[in-house]
Amino acid sequence: MHYDPLISSSPSHQAWPNSYWANSVSQPTPLAKLTGRKQFDVAIIGGGYTGILTAYYLATEFEIDCCIIEANQVGFGASGRNAGFVLKGSGRLSYPQMSAKWGLEVTKGIYREYTAAVHRVEHLIKQHHIDCDKQANGYIKVAHNRAAFTKLITAAEYIATHLGDDAQLLSQQDLQQQYMQNHQAFGALRLTEGFGVNPLKLLLGYKAIAMSSGVTLFESSCVQNWQTQPNGHILQTEEGEVFAKQVLCAGNAYTPKQINSLIDNRYLPILSNVIVTEPLTESQLLATGLKTHQVIMDTRLLKYYYRLLPDNRLLFGGRGAITGSEADNPIYAKRLKQALCDCFPILEDCSIEYNWTGWIAAALDDMPHVFSQNGASYSIGYCGSGVAFAAQAAFRLAQRIAGEAVPNLPLYQEAAPKFPYAKYRRLVQSAYYQYAWLKDRYF
Repeated sequence: MHYDPLISSSPSHQAWPNSYWANSVSQPTPLAKLTGRKQFDVAIIGGGYTGILTAYYLATEFEIDCCIIEANQVGFGASGRNAGFVLKGSGRLSYPQMSAKWGLEVTKGIYREYTAAVHRVEHLIKQHHIDCDKQANGYIKVAHNRAAFTKLITAAEYIATHLGDDAQLLSQQDLQQQYMQNHQAFGALRLTEGFGVNPLKLLLGYKAIAMSSGVTLFESSCVQNWQTQPNGHILQTEEGEVFAKQVLCAGNAYTPKQINSLIDNRYLPILSNVIVTEPLTESQLLATGLKTHQVIMDTRLLKYYYRLLPDNRLLFGGRGAITGSEADNPIYAKRLKQALCDCFPILEDCSIEYNWTGWIAAALDDMPHVFSQNGASYSIGYCGSGVAFAAQAAFRLAQRIAGEAVPNLPLYQEAAPKFPYAKYRRLVQSAYYQYAWLKDRYF
């Protein structure tokens, strides 16, 4: 059965997905499992962007001895199967909503963190010469109806007036002439910061720099038990255990459903589905008007996101099934293909060569949370926008673990709220999907 964070007992014994990304690299030789008893200053659960980069910063910035314990092989989880969108943002709260909740100065601080996240990823790629097929800078947010474009006008004004940044408004004609002939578009907002990457190549690049910095990485070692003691923590796997003064849980949506009361029931796992077409021909590109490899997302509640890949395949993603048991139901890929064709009707006969799914995590308050308490930390709730923010979260986690102060922002100071009546999360999710579908379609 497809792995399901709310059903499966653990994420262990899972293979890489059959994704476009997995077919773009040679799968590395698996690293050794955790066996016997080991001791480290810091133990990190999860070998994705957050876990690997936190270990990298602990080793290079603070000379702290740490290990990463990965349930499968690095690349299995969300970091190796996402759409590869490096965006300025995370969670689902808009900046005006943040201002209403926390005030303008806090909103500016969060905006600075999101901006720094994109710059951090870009710096890591350049500094370490990570070959991850980085594409042109630019993030285009497409209005799916006229009302949505009106909201984009307001958003552009807010960004310019209160956050001191440029947001370029594109009329429907501008969008068609400069970027794409999208039949579902009524204009767009474009930010200069943001770009696409091959997320698996990026992750393997991070893995290489962490290991070259002296980080110990155990693969195929799922944490089955986490014991908190007065002087530290014990993490037990099938064949070994680690004693550590501090522990970071960095699995996000791939965190075992019961691992520690600090984390349990603080996120909702949501399935995303991604399809990738065959390479588009010159005539197809001309007919679609696609003139950009920048990352694109629309304004729907149930968003679609897409971009041209370096080989001119079109990647197109959106929400998938609600449960893991339905993840491979072909109806979800068919719906994505139909949504793609609604945008670009000429691609009706274009074949889909790759289709895969992956879990993202949403917090109850629609914001990511990077939190520490009594020698235990977690970073959770990226809501599908973690490629960039995970890097900034990792740096802040390393600072906090090393005893340094981090910005006084809700991102870093507030625990992720627990879901009330957590066992009914999916009933609420199903109802929300129905509401969002109706709103996206008719309002």
